[in-house]
Amino acid sequence: MAASPTSRRHQFFLAVAMLVALATAAGLVALGNWQLERRVWKLGLIERVTARVDAAAQAAPGIADWPGINRDRDEYRHIRLRGEYLSDATLLAKAVTELGSGYWVMTPLRTEHAGTVMVNRGYIDQGVSAPLPPEGPQEVTGLLRLTEPEGAFLRDNLPEQQRWYSRDVEAMANALNVPLAPYFVDAKTAESGANAPVSGLTVVTFHNSHMVYALTWYALAAMVLAAAAMLYREAKRRR
Repeated sequence: MAASPTSRRHQFFLAVAMLVALATAAGLVALGNWQLERRVWKLGLIERVTARVDAAAQAAPGIADWPGINRDRDEYRHIRLRGEYLSDATLLAKAVTELGSGYWVMTPLRTEHAGTVMVNRGYIDQGVSAPLPPEGPQEVTGLLRLTEPEGAFLRDNLPEQQRWYSRDVEAMANALNVPLAPYFVDAKTAESGANAPVSGLTVVTFHNSHMVYALTWYALAAMVLAAAAMLYREAKRRR
């Protein structure tokens, strides 16, 4: 006996529901797989960065190397610079650290072989005047960091007002009218003096919850499939 129109509609909607459930579950599984891939990438990144931070300081990239500097190969490299600070070119960038809220003291260091490099000399509290940089030839070691053009603290930099919310090297170079390397250095070298900025505060940790995210996506996929199976059994029982 032919199925009634109502029965055919129910079968059609059931088929559509099953297809939607399968597509949704497949999408959730794909997201879980992507998180596992991200986890492998993140673990590799952590291993590379840890090796760079703990390695002996190497000479800073020369001017000819600037175009090839990139995040995967160069960020957090432990480098060494020799030069003299431009004492009249210090900028303050907003900072939140383990010591509290304040500013990074950013001063260009003019070197003989690596051009002029912006150095994050360290942290000072709010309300503290930016200390002058050390005079004469200096050797600075620290971690190579890539420029931060996207801003931070949900605020854009305002160079005309001397308000810096991120360490955007190009914008700082334009504000100071000083050609700078396309990176800056978080100094490890400590300065002397009562009001000296606190160096060595670079946070070298990476959020790695990709396994949790992957398991969450897989669990949601399993729930969708379980709900689809219950719906199918109920429809079969009614028939």
